Amino acid sequence: MHRQALQLSEKVVGKGHPLTLSSMNSLANVLISQGKYEEANAMYRQSLQLSEKVLGKEHPSTLSNMNNLANVLAVKGSMRRQRRCIDRRCN
Repeated sequence: MHRQALQLSEKVVGKGHPLTLSSMNSLANVLISQGKYEEANAMYRQSLQLSEKVLGKEHPSTLSNMNNLANVLAVKGSMRRQRRCIDRRCN
């Protein structure tokens, strides 16, 4: 269902639209709950990259995306990568 919502949002309003970014985060949240950490990681990274470009690095949604990525990295046990992300160097 979330994948369909994301695909529809990308088609209707575009990949960089805030609604699409929200759909990406929702899908990533579902992936986390399913234990699909690699997929969630990729989705959060894509969402963060687009959010920084569209909304700016200091926008609350961008900061939330950054936090989500840091959380999935923590779950995966990558504390060093989590720290880099929090330091605003998500790579």
